[in-house]
Amino acid sequence: MAETKVLSTDLTAEYTEARPRSRALFERAGGVLPGGITHESRQFTPFLPYIVRAEGARKWDVDGHEYLDFAMGHGALILGHAHPAVVEAVRRQVGLGTHYGANHEGELNWADRITRLVPGAEMVRFTSSGTEATLLALRVARAASGRAKLVKFRGHFHGWHDAVAPGLQPPYDEVPPGVTPAVAKDTIVLPPDLAVVDETLRHDRDVAAVIVEPSGASFGSVPLTLDFLRGLDELTASHDVFLIVDEVITGFRWSPGGVQQAAGISGDLTTLAKIVAGGLPGGAVAGRRDLLELISLVGGSRRKLRHPGTFNANPVSAAAGVACLDIVRDPSVQEGCSRTGSALRREINAVFARRGVRGIAYGDVSSFHLAFDARLAPGDPSSIAALSPEDLKGQRGTPAYSAIALALLIEGIHIFGSGGFLSIAHRDAEVGRTVEALDRAVDRVIGTLPTV
Repeated sequence: MAETKVLSTDLTAEYTEARPRSRALFERAGGVLPGGITHESRQFTPFLPYIVRAEGARKWDVDGHEYLDFAMGHGALILGHAHPAVVEAVRRQVGLGTHYGANHEGELNWADRITRLVPGAEMVRFTSSGTEATLLALRVARAASGRAKLVKFRGHFHGWHDAVAPGLQPPYDEVPPGVTPAVAKDTIVLPPDLAVVDETLRHDRDVAAVIVEPSGASFGSVPLTLDFLRGLDELTASHDVFLIVDEVITGFRWSPGGVQQAAGISGDLTTLAKIVAGGLPGGAVAGRRDLLELISLVGGSRRKLRHPGTFNANPVSAAAGVACLDIVRDPSVQEGCSRTGSALRREINAVFARRGVRGIAYGDVSSFHLAFDARLAPGDPSSIAALSPEDLKGQRGTPAYSAIALALLIEGIHIFGSGGFLSIAHRDAEVGRTVEALDRAVDRVIGTLPTV
């Protein structure tokens, strides 16, 4: 087996020298933005390119480089960049006003579409982000149950508010910086094991809800099966504990009704963002009427929840959301993206197998992840069983992944997280371009990759 080496400084120099304007902007950002970035997923060595324009599956940086994009708005852009229907809806609404400080028909039209698509969605409350959606869902569950605790799973991401911050990275029992021990003690972090969940709920009657990423941790980097979700649905119901299904990423991507439609389940509450707002800021909590009515002013109940939010269901996001959902309600959208995703994963694995790289592409529907490890069989996704959840979650920090991500950027391919997302703008030509670029990228960093 070949030994891996650290990333060549020559590769970093080549990338940096070809992007002087991006480099200057990044250096400027260091003085006004913590870490020089605005989202931790954009932390990248030496820096990510600064983008000036995007259309379809492509985007262009300030230095004139074109990239085939697999970040796709962190998964929000299943229609691709600047889809004409969304652009026209936003343009029309901006001309009519961006914030009325009053009710508007767009919020009703938006909610109607969600209730038609999402299993178990009897009512909808809008938020401005996915983090706000999971925060509100948990507060609703606590108010309805009179209980305090939350169960979440190791490595699963549900935003950045205090209750869901524990357990994102090992050590899972560590209190994250800035979160008080008093808050952290009410979050129980478990492995995705139904027997362990059953035992926990049996002995701790102060659990209000279980929250889950239905794809598995970090949009499926550590996959879950549909059978696990079905079992979790039955288990939470048997213990009278609310199930919060966090479909911020999977909603409208796995199917028009998300993973829940595919699994044949419906959580008590569903959290949504990204695709739901057509690529603009926006989120929602959808679910049971009796739960969401706790937010209502009607009746003056002491248990009524306060939920303000200046930009909740703002007219521009509502317009984009309606335009997007009117397209993605057609299952052929998800089916087409999924076929392309499957073809991309297959072709990437063929490259790894042919080049003897101990790496794999894996994932579900229109998403993919890459993993590199000496224990993997080249291009064989079934060998994923040799890796632990921590191995899979930690890929972005490995020399092999860092090297291939940088080499791909040089070759005009931007991957995201540990892989990326596809859209309706990614077709056979984009798969072919990606595979050709990957082959050249492997040439550049072969000494950094684990090989046979």
